[in-house]
Amino acid sequence: MPTLDTHRAPIRNILRSPRLLRNVVYGVVVFLVLTSLLYRTTPSDIVSIIPHYPKPSGLDAQQDVPAAEWSRRAEQVRHAFRHAYGNYERYAAPHDELKPLSQGRVDNFNGWGVTAFDSLDTMLLMGLDDEYAHALDLVKKADFTKSRPAFVPFFETIIRYLAGLLSAYSLSKDYVLVQRAEDLAKALDPIFDTPTGMPFYSVDPETGKTLGPELGILAEVASLQLEYTYLAKLTQNVEYWNRSQAVMNTLSSANLENTGGMFPIQWNITSGKPFAYRLSVGAQADSAHEYLLKLYLLTNKTDTASLEMYIRATTHIINNLLYISPTRNLLYVTDTDMPTIERGNSPSHIFEHLSCFLPGLLALGAHTLPLDKLHEMNIDLEKLGNETTYGYAGKGYKRLKNYNLKDLHMWAAEGLAQTCWTTYADQPSGLGPDEIVISTAKNSHAYLWMDAVDKWKTSGARGAIPGLADHKPVVYTEYQRSHGTGKGRDYQIRKAGYLLRPETIESLYLMWRVTGDPKWRIRGWLIFEAIEKLTKTRTGYASLLRVDTDPPIQDDSMPSYFLAETLKYLYLMFLAEDPIKLDKWVFNTEAHAFPVFSWTEEDRVRFNL
Repeated sequence: MPTLDTHRAPIRNILRSPRLLRNVVYGVVVFLVLTSLLYRTTPSDIVSIIPHYPKPSGLDAQQDVPAAEWSRRAEQVRHAFRHAYGNYERYAAPHDELKPLSQGRVDNFNGWGVTAFDSLDTMLLMGLDDEYAHALDLVKKADFTKSRPAFVPFFETIIRYLAGLLSAYSLSKDYVLVQRAEDLAKALDPIFDTPTGMPFYSVDPETGKTLGPELGILAEVASLQLEYTYLAKLTQNVEYWNRSQAVMNTLSSANLENTGGMFPIQWNITSGKPFAYRLSVGAQADSAHEYLLKLYLLTNKTDTASLEMYIRATTHIINNLLYISPTRNLLYVTDTDMPTIERGNSPSHIFEHLSCFLPGLLALGAHTLPLDKLHEMNIDLEKLGNETTYGYAGKGYKRLKNYNLKDLHMWAAEGLAQTCWTTYADQPSGLGPDEIVISTAKNSHAYLWMDAVDKWKTSGARGAIPGLADHKPVVYTEYQRSHGTGKGRDYQIRKAGYLLRPETIESLYLMWRVTGDPKWRIRGWLIFEAIEKLTKTRTGYASLLRVDTDPPIQDDSMPSYFLAETLKYLYLMFLAEDPIKLDKWVFNTEAHAFPVFSWTEEDRVRFNL
């Protein structure tokens, strides 16, 4: 039987012969280069794998990154976009999305080329003129009167297609984009044939036939205001303005006594009344809450009705939907399904990746609004609450009057952003799961965040604000994961996939821009490294089936929002000078930027303002 030393003999021979050693090293280098060329199909991708700098080893190694390095990192993201879009164009256009493992294609959003529409403004921001010219040709040829399948999902079409066109126009001034936006809006218009003006779920643009239940989902019926308001401003067409206002009027007149002034998920689109009591900032609700603040900002802080609804919603969220975990004190937001007035919130303690947009939204609100001087916006918090709520819910407004609201919103933003990042840092992949369930003590009400903040304040505000501490990652081994023996995280993974989602990166970007704290930017870079390492394929980027295994298994999907949002926010985060100033632009829920505008006197007459 050969001994261990026998196996080492060839290695000793190599080390003793400089010439042989040199040949072996040369052969390894050639092999690696040829492998890189085989698996990356464009020149930009070859550049993207050449290391320009030492690999980081966590946050501590990133504290003194020079400005030139951040510029190179922005260029790395630009290479990633070119790899993703170039292969979409090569293998999938003019269909909707690329299948990055099989080099296939799928028409899952009308068959008009959603990836091209969704990517237009990212190309413009990155200075990718050739890609933009090719995409613009596809946009011009799209036939909005026919869809694959026949019925067009209104919400996804508005936030991806219509918003993509309008944002690209705002950056390029190519008026054909406005014309195409009008073509699309006209094709979709039968969707509004309801007594309230709230849209149905879908429409066949060829026949005008609509499809969808009478009970609509909040995000799907109340996430069109930015797009239609900006389209009305550009075209001076009153009909588009009316579409937005019909939704806003229905929302502002709704009786929200049982939900503390916050919109529930389900709405009767015939009566315009909220249905049931389930509240969430995650799936089926997120963008509707987001658009309240953003409509106010888009109209240069003139739409006061949307501002009041934003204050009501965030007041309820802070009082009733924010919790901290029992051991690590992770701050998280969850959903509830009981009337607030009964003090029976019934939280699920599920924390969704989709909800990780909320810290960015709260930071944006604290940055752009004088929340510490509400009187400057003619808002009295306690009076605002009493107009719509009573009982325990009304007490929540009085409770927040004891705090500087600007500080409180920023504390919530920071704590939530910390938790969103922690779910990434805890995984061996470095990427966050789609959903987790927080472990709770028997009496979950004891862990309401505002209860903890109140106790901290009454104790003299000594020590750290609850829920805001940085958390040391808790990475389970494969044995701990597979046997369920891992401890110390305060949560279990409910949905382990990473769908190339942007929400955490969006909030890191906004936290960096609002606070200037480099840790948020550094974390964005570490996430991008994980994306490059684990999701990149020969022909694109792939979603992951699990983030808690090493290596993770890829899925044959590259959503258009990966190019519209994920890569855009990363690119902007790493630039030295952000072209999208937070006081001059507003992002829609798909990261399409619209410029802030003011109504002229002619507008006021035309739109009856």
